[in-house]
Amino acid sequence: MRVWVPRPEPGAARTARRLAELGHAPLAAPVLAVRATGAPLPPGRPDAILLTSANGADALGVAPGAATLDGIPVLAVGARTAAAARAAGLGPVEAAEGDAAALAARVRARLAPGSRLLHACGADRKAEPAASLAAAGYAVDILVAYAAEAAARLPEAVAEALAAGRLDAALHFSRRSAEVAYELAEADGKGGAFRRLRHYCLSEDVAAPLEARGIAAHFVAVRPREEDLLAGLADTI
Repeated sequence: MRVWVPRPEPGAARTARRLAELGHAPLAAPVLAVRATGAPLPPGRPDAILLTSANGADALGVAPGAATLDGIPVLAVGARTAAAARAAGLGPVEAAEGDAAALAARVRARLAPGSRLLHACGADRKAEPAASLAAAGYAVDILVAYAAEAAARLPEAVAEALAAGRLDAALHFSRRSAEVAYELAEADGKGGAFRRLRHYCLSEDVAAPLEARGIAAHFVAVRPREEDLLAGLADTI
């Protein structure tokens, strides 16, 4: 299939390579650009660091005062985020099983209530896992380490492909990128073509902004992992 990948870099290029290996024709054209905020670390030394995305790991590694985090345990949401944390020089690192609930469970298994946690996240962060951990008695400091900026217009290559009917599907990895992809397509007059694509979503949450606009997800991964999402391409052709 001819597949649009609107996720930010470096993920878009990585996913495009995987799609090509699977025999698809990828179009990596992000609608978001991730930028580190440069926000300073909260005062004091946490007992552990929580990471819910590889973007958070990358941004935390270059945050002002990052050297003071040496040796602090990192609990990452999944294997890819854990790998990014290690590459950023953080750790020791432990990976949970891929979602916020699993990460919160890993924290409860490793640390006692009252422990201080630093959650490095994006500007558009979700409530979990911080909300449930705070309710369970953990002290959670939030560091907005990065922000995802929306593109001003639909990428030209995507606009041309939609106009010519040269796209079959889109892979959506985040709620925000799915929503921005839709909005940019609508603004460019390509809303109808966008709706006709097969939409493959990493989770129900990712699919939500599309379904709210009457666009049914062709496939939603049971687990929020790239492998599961890519497997869905073969299962639903």
